[in-house]
Parts: sequence; structure tokens; C-alpha cells
Amino acid sequence: MPLHLPNLPDIEAAARVVYQSFQATPQYRWGTLSQRLGTHCWVKHENHTPVGAFKIRGGLTYFDQLKQRGEMPREVISATRGNHGQSMGWAARAHGVACRIVVPLGNSAEKNAAMRALGVQLIEHGDDFQAAREHAIHLAADTGAHMVPSYHKDLLRGVSTYWWEFFKAVPQLDVVYVPIGQGSGACSAIAAKLALGHKARIVGVVSAHATTYADSITAGQVVEAPVRTELADGMACRVADAAALAVLMPHLDRVVKVSDAEVAQAMRAIFADTHNVAEGAGAASFAAAWQERDQVKGQVVGTTLCGGNVDSELFSKVLSNAN
Repeated sequence: MPLHLPNLPDIEAAARVVYQSFQATPQYRWGTLSQRLGTHCWVKHENHTPVGAFKIRGGLTYFDQLKQRGEMPREVISATRGNHGQSMGWAARAHGVACRIVVPLGNSAEKNAAMRALGVQLIEHGDDFQAAREHAIHLAADTGAHMVPSYHKDLLRGVSTYWWEFFKAVPQLDVVYVPIGQGSGACSAIAAKLALGHKARIVGVVSAHATTYADSITAGQVVEAPVRTELADGMACRVADAAALAVLMPHLDRVVKVSDAEVAQAMRAIFADTHNVAEGAGAASFAAAWQERDQVKGQVVGTTLCGGNVDSELFSKVLSNAN
């Protein structure tokens, strides 16, 4: 196991930290989704965390590790499209730490509101996540605040707990589909699989309109790619993280690209079949499974509703097929 991936004791310790704030999220085998897919389909409901997405787990363990090392800062800065920022806001508030978050211009209004409600000072800058990230790095350097990256081993400790829960609860899983944003979710799935010795194959999912990870895995090195997705903001990354890429390349079974149209179809299917709201990245896992439905017949498929934070107006358009 790579040294920068959490092992089983790390994940078990992280779970104790996470469960001080909320308990394990459910996973269900939905009958109608399974019927639609033509095989057993399980959904891990990370939309049921206190911020509506899996990222909160990483924020809790990141701050816990800072505390354990005696390195708690007075202020943290980070960049996000929304869910990572909510995670930072939640954990920073719990530790009495000031928190500034940079988001790109035109970011989700409801995610922005959720961050502000957690005490985050929001800064809007740049046309995409990468521009916001670079601005956050400069701000941290100028002010002496602690810069929290989107991918870090202390974030992985917490995020791994959701895959650890899923793999333990459904040991019969044959394949799981994992959306890739900056890589913490997919790398954590790999960490949990290795820690538990689980058999499941891990398939990475990227937006067909934001292909840096797919292109980088093919090339064996970081390749920048333009971002054009209008729906899957949680996967709207222009530059892959080199450390995450090093984990993904040897451990992913394959990578599937899903279009905005396929993501919208998955959002509608999930709502119709489970009455859960999925944001674009939150529906990407099922969109990929649906795309590969012929090749997964007879297998036990795991999908993740990794976030449900979609703006009301956008979700209404998706449901009405007006996107």
C-alpha cells in the first residue's frame, strides 16, 4: 500500500472522529434502480451527511490531525466548487478557526449560501476551479493563513471511512463507480479496498467535458484539459493532482467519461426511483454504470450518490428535461 494512503487502523481511527459529528450513512439496494440497470444496484447515500456530501468526512479528519500535531492555525484558506468548502466551514467552525474560501465566478448560488451559513468568508475569483485555487494559494502566502488543498492524506483519512462503510456493508460488490474531481473520493475508495482486502473493481468516472484525469492516466503524467461541463461542477477540474494520479493509475480498472446529457438522465432516474436529489457529480456514478449496463449484467454494482447539493432552478430544468 502506498505510504500516503491510509491503512485500516488509520481509517478506523478516522471513523471515530467522523462519528462524533454524525453516524454512518446508509447504503440501499434500490429495486427500481436495479431493475433499470438490469442487475443488483447499490447506492451509498453520502447526500445524507450534515452538509449533503461526502467531503465533510475529510474536513473533520484534516482538522483533527492539525489538532493532534499542535498545528491548529488561526485561519484557513481553500478553494472549492462548494462541497469541500462546506466541509472546511463545518470543521473550522467547530475548532474556532476563521475560514476563507475562494470560488469561481458564477458558482452555485445555493452552495455559496450554505458556506456562508457555516461562517465562511466567501471570495469569488476566476473563471474556473483552477483559477480559484491559484488565487487561494496566493492569498494564503500573502496573509500567512493555512492553505488547505483539495487532495491531502489527512483528507483521505476521513473520506476513506465512507468506502470502508460501503465495502463492509456490501462485501459482495463486484464493481464500484467512483466520480473523480480532484481525486480524494476515488483514492479513498482504493485505500478502503486495499485496507479491507475487498475484491471490488474500481472504475473512475470523469465528465466528458472535463477530462484531465482521463487524459493524464492515458499519458502517464498530468495533462491539463479544458472544462466545459455545465452540470457536473464537482468534477470540473482543469488540472489533475499529481499525487492523486500516482494512486489512481495502478489501481483503477478503467475510466468512464459521462456527458452532461447522461448525467442529467441519471439525475432524473435517481429522483424517480429513490426520490433523492443528486447533484451532477452525485449522479455521475450511476450515469457511468448505466452507460456500461450491458457489461455489468449479473454483477453486483456499487454506485455513490456522493452529493445532493444542486441549485433548485438547475434541478428543476433537469427534471423538466429543459437542460
